[in-house]
Amino acid sequence: MSNKSTKMIQAVFTATAPVFCGYVFVGMAYGLLLQKAGYGWWWALLTSLIVYAGSMQFVLVGLLTNPAGLLQTAIITLVVNIRHAFYGLSMIELFREFRFRKPYMIFSLTDETYSLLCSVKTPDGIEKHQFLFLISLLNQCYWVAGSVAGAAFGELVRFDSKGLDFALTALFLVIFTEQWLTAKSRIPAVIGIAAGLACLLLFGANSFLPPALALTVLALLLGRNQIGHRLINPKETGVAK
Repeated sequence: MSNKSTKMIQAVFTATAPVFCGYVFVGMAYGLLLQKAGYGWWWALLTSLIVYAGSMQFVLVGLLTNPAGLLQTAIITLVVNIRHAFYGLSMIELFREFRFRKPYMIFSLTDETYSLLCSVKTPDGIEKHQFLFLISLLNQCYWVAGSVAGAAFGELVRFDSKGLDFALTALFLVIFTEQWLTAKSRIPAVIGIAAGLACLLLFGANSFLPPALALTVLALLLGRNQIGHRLINPKETGVAK
């Protein structure tokens, strides 16, 4: 293996290490819940390969055990995953450069992968598009491995799986904390928190996410010049954090 390939692999594993720690255990929680619902490990493998939607896969467990109509399922999926529309809009220009790998980059754009693609720095001497593609691919491999391992473990060991679905929320909190500590500006995070709390009070826990995302995007668009200036010149504009 060439030095360049070794450097690429090391860089990808280093960049995805936080996602690995989260996806393996969150994936195991999903696999366990799926197995407890009566579905074998190969269901975990199939859904993690084809669906690969994180929180929607946890919802999918409920839809499989309590079947809903096609329209209701479509609406639930749209509400749960509508945030990906905002992710995709910000990645249009970048993904155009991926050519034949573009469809997979779109498919694999989970919350955590999106976070990495936005923040990770490509090491010197490494091809950027290959680096980002491997990040996306490896993240899915983590999720697939975790979900299959969880389902297989559930078939061998019996225990109370209550509370396992909180694992995804815990992963979000870890990633948010890491970005909060390393971000050049915390203004976008504060806007997101404020929008989320306001919409939670107005619309309730079951319906607050879409309007919160819309409000956050609107606020960021309106303040993009000021926020961008602070990101570029934090010392000129006062405290950035």
